[in-house]
Amino acid sequence: MGDRDRERDRQILQHQQLQQQQQHQQQQHQGGQKGGMQLAKAATAVTAGGSFMILSGLTLVGTVIALTLATPLLVLFSPVLVPAGIALMVLLGGFLASGGFGVAAVTTLAWMYKYVKGSHPVGADQLDHARMKLASKAREMKEFGQHQLTGSGERHSS
Repeated sequence: MGDRDRERDRQILQHQQLQQQQQHQQQQHQGGQKGGMQLAKAATAVTAGGSFMILSGLTLVGTVIALTLATPLLVLFSPVLVPAGIALMVLLGGFLASGGFGVAAVTTLAWMYKYVKGSHPVGADQLDHARMKLASKAREMKEFGQHQLTGSGERHSS
């Protein structure tokens, strides 16, 4: 029985060693794939970043060159360009204000149409509440005025 136990222990030990070797090989294989993926990501990032840096530099150089060439023209034509720019800004502001007021008017008319039609637009409750408060105050003021007139007329007649 001792030989059988030793043989069985040796087989178990060999099986465990074989499993450990297989796991180690799988981990090395997966590590190699992860390293390759990281290398590809890094290469892509460097390529994209470098391209954007080059484009940024070219844009800066082009802007400086254009400004250098345009400066004498801007100095020569500034008596014409400054008033033209001011006029353009005033026109643009006028058109934007006009468009904004037009949109506000159309929105208000659409709201009023919905309110009159009875479809209860947003804010209709607040408007009704304000209308009732205003009517109540108007009645109070009318009664107060009538009371004052009748009260002051009695004083003058005595």
